[in-house]
Amino acid sequence: MPARIDPERRRELVVDAAFRLVVAEGMPGVSLRKVAAEAGLNIGSVRHYFEGHEDLLAAAARESGERMGRRLARHPAEGLAGFSGEFAVEALRELVEQVLPVDGERRAEAVVVTELILASRTRPVFAPVAAQMAADLHEVLREALAVLGHPGPDAGARQISALVGGLTLDAITPHGALGPGQVRETLEDALRLLLGVPRQS
Repeated sequence: MPARIDPERRRELVVDAAFRLVVAEGMPGVSLRKVAAEAGLNIGSVRHYFEGHEDLLAAAARESGERMGRRLARHPAEGLAGFSGEFAVEALRELVEQVLPVDGERRAEAVVVTELILASRTRPVFAPVAAQMAADLHEVLREALAVLGHPGPDAGARQISALVGGLTLDAITPHGALGPGQVRETLEDALRLLLGVPRQS
């Protein structure tokens, strides 16, 4: 590692290291010392950027949310204007897949976000981050359904959000052990029901 490194880049190295460790070991297995070793820094450097263990874990989770957000931004709701039938299903499926574990990158992000959501049940410090992620996703989905002319975009967004949560849990744990193809197929079936577009025979 270079002797001199930009402070913001150093912080990114720490967050990335925490992200990798959460994926590999879960939140309970992550410590400041492990993160420092993973980032190739001393523990003092880690403490310089983060107040403590929970602050660092929340930063890793926010990083996951920001990565998902950047992908979602490439699929703006207004781009769905005028779509119907098969085109609407396909466009909405592509949007929702941005936050589902259908490849290695998205699976890692989903693991970190899920770890945060589970931790937020008993560790209130994580609750605001988890709640904001849920609100942001709901708004993206609500706007997309509104543009598509769905008669109940709020209710529809809640349905899709619940589906995302269930599919994610089943894809990243032995609970369901779903592969990417099964995730996509289940998602498409649900979106067809929501949009009233039957599968063509």
